[in-house]
Amino acid sequence: MTLLALSDVSFGYAKGKTVLHGIDLAVEAGGNLGIVGESGSGKTTMLKLLLGLERASSGTIAFRGDPLDISDRAFMRGFRRSVQAVFQDPYSSLDPRQRVFDIVAEPLRSLKMETGLGEAVSRALRDVGLPADAARRYPHEFSGGQRQRIAIARAIVASPDVVIADEVVSALDLTTRTRIIDLMRTLSARTTFIVVSHDIALVALLCEKLVVLEKGRIVEQGATRDVLARPAHPYTRKLLAGTPRMPKRA
Repeated sequence: MTLLALSDVSFGYAKGKTVLHGIDLAVEAGGNLGIVGESGSGKTTMLKLLLGLERASSGTIAFRGDPLDISDRAFMRGFRRSVQAVFQDPYSSLDPRQRVFDIVAEPLRSLKMETGLGEAVSRALRDVGLPADAARRYPHEFSGGQRQRIAIARAIVASPDVVIADEVVSALDLTTRTRIIDLMRTLSARTTFIVVSHDIALVALLCEKLVVLEKGRIVEQGATRDVLARPAHPYTRKLLAGTPRMPKRA
């Protein structure tokens, strides 16, 4: 099943300055997708389009086959439940004034899904490997890796179809990165991840399909194993040559 699809999508922030050019992309249920490219390649803009935070300048974006209409409040409520995000900095993305329980519960409250709220929050925290008493504490009481787990718990608490992960481990040390990647791999058994990163080696550990962006254009895409084994575009080969390898799982 195709969850999200971009068809001939272009986008420009200002007149005469196009950031994305003719993007064709499909996100299928049950298979993680990686979007890689250097700074300025268009990754952040594509993320905003996939989250429904920006409108395409041209082309179409669809969710489960229906056009993504930002002005349709009823449609967008279902979309917000189904598509969640985790961002790069696990501290700045969490409200330091709120306890973890309220942070994780926020999507359910905004979606008016408050029946069984306590159990849902407890289950989400348990799923990301945090103890039950974490709900009573504040973000500053946790390490960077634990804060990212809190952010992931918030993303999965409403049982979304898709979680878009934007540079989720770039602010973490190598050991913590590996643990978060293992967590995401486990969670991907029941939700599809779109992993946005400059790190092609990281994406290779998580994603079955790979998209390579250069200057707002998709220059290569396909099964991750095929792209890594036989990169067809010089830009892909450049990314591979400049990326340190993540440690293999024991």
